[in-house]
Amino acid sequence: MAIRQISMFVENKKGALAHVLKQFSDNGIGLRAMTIADTRDFGILRVIVDDIEGAEKALHDAEIVYSVNEVIAAEAADVPGGLASVLNFLMDEGIDIEYTYAFVVESGDRACAILRVSDVVAGEEVLSKAGVPLVTEDEILRI
Repeated sequence: MAIRQISMFVENKKGALAHVLKQFSDNGIGLRAMTIADTRDFGILRVIVDDIEGAEKALHDAEIVYSVNEVIAAEAADVPGGLASVLNFLMDEGIDIEYTYAFVVESGDRACAILRVSDVVAGEEVLSKAGVPLVTEDEILRI
């Protein structure tokens, strides 16, 4: 049930992020979620898109180096502490959280947390047992 996320280094210079996003736009690829963590020289851009194969082709054609990783998409209540409760289930079972980002699906109701964890299969099992709804790649595409 894991979903695929594209990660790439983006130089920390004017227009670099716009260049990557233009590749998606020019090829009709829609963003569903995005985060970027930056340092002085570069950023790590992570995206969930509505057409992973199309995005890979667009990036390849533009000679942009990327990787595809599996992540968990978990539903969390859109209330204070909603994401914390999801993370606590993983922490309590010793699943390391490498990073996370989230977006609101329905304000005041549902949010979606993208989770990169040390063991995706074990993380999904822990969350499922805890009753946390997991979001499939197909569901992400329909958002």
